[in-house]
Amino acid sequence: MGIVIGIDVGISTTKIVGLHDGRVVSPIRITAADPVTSLYGAFGKYLHDNNISLGDVEQVMVTGVGSAYIDEPLYGLPTGKTDEFLADGLGARFGSGLTKAIVVSMGTGTSFVQCCGDDIRHIGGIGIGGGTLQGLSRVILNTSEWKQIQTLAMQGDIHNINLLIGDISTHPLPGLPMNATASLFSKAQYDAPREDIALGIIVMVLQSIGSAAILSALNSGIKDFVLIGNLTLLPQCKEIYPMLEKLYGVHFHIPKYSEFCTAIGTALHYEQSKKQQR
Repeated sequence: MGIVIGIDVGISTTKIVGLHDGRVVSPIRITAADPVTSLYGAFGKYLHDNNISLGDVEQVMVTGVGSAYIDEPLYGLPTGKTDEFLADGLGARFGSGLTKAIVVSMGTGTSFVQCCGDDIRHIGGIGIGGGTLQGLSRVILNTSEWKQIQTLAMQGDIHNINLLIGDISTHPLPGLPMNATASLFSKAQYDAPREDIALGIIVMVLQSIGSAAILSALNSGIKDFVLIGNLTLLPQCKEIYPMLEKLYGVHFHIPKYSEFCTAIGTALHYEQSKKQQR
């Protein structure tokens, strides 16, 4: 059996993984000016870096918004497509080991995919995600570079930006500890340091996504949420989501290869389809 290549094609970023005998092989990410350049650049680099010949590839599977630009087999190899939400669910289920959860795909915006065994369905989303973070940073901080935003945020103080319960009450409120957020950006001043603003933007985006995810699970009985996508790499996730866990009695999971779960999922879709045909 050859290697199955899974590719998640974004507008400017392509993520690619190999799947061989149920094992994820050397995931990589490539950024380029357009999806086609990004795709072919990622594919060529992946084969070169892993010393894989075209003959070693059993199947190529693509997904993501940029996959619409792909209308022919890649380098003459068998090429298929997977619905992005199905790929999200399959990849998150593989990475987390959970069969019942809501997948929170934190991309340019954020989508919610409910997984109950083999029943994987898109249940909604919000227009807040990495694009929001970069756009606000571009307007307010004059930069959209991830590393620079993160460096600034690591030096920021959220108490100078967000209004907390402890700022408006001398005692915890029912179900709300003193460090819970009462209002995002409510304490920000016109001359706030860039470091505080950068942290405020990140916290606003991550908290909003977490709160929306919890609301998406109302009346479903689901308490587990699997976070995937590039935003899972932000160090603030390790502070914000444990706080939401304590507040709402839920569990947030960030699986290994979280930013590559959609690419993994499209490769798994081929493996799943092949088994069903036997």
